Amino acid sequence: MHTRILAALLCGCAVASPAFADTVVVNDQVQVRESQIPTPHRGSTMGDVEKQFGAPATRHATVGEPPITRWDYNGFAVFFERDRVIHAVITGG
Repeated sequence: MHTRILAALLCGCAVASPAFADTVVVNDQVQVRESQIPTPHRGSTMGDVEKQFGAPATRHATVGEPPITRWDYNGFAVFFERDRVIHAVITGG
C-alpha cells in the first residue's frame, strides 16, 4: 500500500515539474539534450501564454475535433486544445 502511494507521488512530481530538452540528430541517431528555453506550462490558457511570451510570430488555423491550435514563437511552438496548452515543443528556430 505504501509503495503504491509513494509511486503515485513520485509520478505526480515528475509530471508537475517542468523539463526542458532539445531533440537533436547526431550521426543519424536521435539524442536528447537539456534546453534552457522557457516554454508555457501544460494547462495554461492562451491569454496566459500571450501575457508571458507576447504575441506569437505565427498563429495557425485551428484543426480537428477537439480543436487543436498551434502558435509559433522564436525557438518553440505551443499546441492548444481549445484554449489550454497541451504541449510546447522546442523548434530551435
